[in-house]
Amino acid sequence: MQSEHLISDASLGDGSKPKYQSIADELARAIQVGQLAPGEKLPPQRQLAERLLVTTGTISRAYAALERSGLVTARVGDGTFVRTQEEARVPQGGEDAVGPLDLAFNVAIAGDEVQALSDALMQLTGDADMLRQVMSYQPEAGLWRHREAGAQWLRRFGTTGNGNRVMVTYGAQHGLACVLRTLARPGDTVLTEPLSYPGLQALAGSLRLQLVGVDSDEEGMLPGALERAAKTFDAKLMYCTPSLHNPTVSTMSMRRREEIAAVALRCGLLVIEDSVPAAMQASPLPALSTLLPRQSFLLASFSKVTAPGLRVGYLETSPEWLSKFAAYMRNDCWMAAPLMPEIATRWLQTGAMDHLISQQRQLVGERLAIARSALSGLDFRSADHHPLVWLRLPEPWRAGQFSNAARQAGVLIRTADHFAVGRAPAPHAVRISLNAVHSMAALERGLGTITGLISGPRLASLEA
Repeated sequence: MQSEHLISDASLGDGSKPKYQSIADELARAIQVGQLAPGEKLPPQRQLAERLLVTTGTISRAYAALERSGLVTARVGDGTFVRTQEEARVPQGGEDAVGPLDLAFNVAIAGDEVQALSDALMQLTGDADMLRQVMSYQPEAGLWRHREAGAQWLRRFGTTGNGNRVMVTYGAQHGLACVLRTLARPGDTVLTEPLSYPGLQALAGSLRLQLVGVDSDEEGMLPGALERAAKTFDAKLMYCTPSLHNPTVSTMSMRRREEIAAVALRCGLLVIEDSVPAAMQASPLPALSTLLPRQSFLLASFSKVTAPGLRVGYLETSPEWLSKFAAYMRNDCWMAAPLMPEIATRWLQTGAMDHLISQQRQLVGERLAIARSALSGLDFRSADHHPLVWLRLPEPWRAGQFSNAARQAGVLIRTADHFAVGRAPAPHAVRISLNAVHSMAALERGLGTITGLISGPRLASLEA
């Protein structure tokens, strides 16, 4: 179990505070930086007590402290688990009155998706032929009508709109798994930004791939650094998020995309491009993959613009590559179950998808206005229609220290460590998600706590 190795005898401190509190603080830090994932089980109390040479009562008090802080939940007869997003969420009407304010998770704001789902299901109920079809085996790449609908949607990123280049997946993460499991072998290097998508890091770990962070600036990867890394590590794969990068919110200019594409062509790099955040943009720049049609893989999904439960994604690439990924799909799960893609297709055809995305932009825009006002004067970066804010911390704050202080004050945020690739030091910065709390009032309280910590007496004491 991963959590067993996150604390040691050294975590018990110098006696300046109780042992249980030292253990709780170490586990809290591991949760905040992502070393302990949502839903992960903590070690049994007796087992951890024996390893740390403390009493089970000490561990019990540590776990109780974590539960009071809202980071874990205890299940009778089952154990103690890191809280998931759903467990941390307060039902509508309770308005974040219990537990910490969640400015850590990036999840679509509730809108009209339930009504859109109900409408689509009602339409589907009256279509007996389609009901029979979605209950049958499908081609590995998906039903043709689903592929065509996805291809037309991807045209917003400058693609050709050719259904022969599109495969239906269970979201972008599944598409990424299809690519890596097909193309990479244990020990292979994947080049990426120095701060990168945790889902990529999890897959790389399971496949025993080496991730190498490429020096970047405010537009993303530096072309010269990418070329040097490709030659140094003899790399053939790279992964990037050119638009609305998570967590830094950076977007590559068209010129930078052309420069990166030129390096990929010279070095023979296969480019995996994550376009999920760009779905929020009304007029996104052409995807990097449009400059590399024969050696690129464009990943897209609706998870951040409608609802994460709509597990529908698209993988766009050349037909010769697509046939290889379809073979993986057949071996892995045979096909993407067609009911959800049918719902997404109907949303795309009726205009419901456009409505939901437009609604999400409006809701995010309202929250951005609050955040930009609250954080005025601080070193932060944001982008229109994007629910993430990248906040660089002033001296002498360190990211982990600040995150712990925010958690103790009742606010959850993500540190740069959560996204850091390799062993290079992460910047002292945090990502603030504006879309997980349920109300503007809760958001204002959370942002007020953050700004209060930065300018308050605790900072003065640190400086002293």
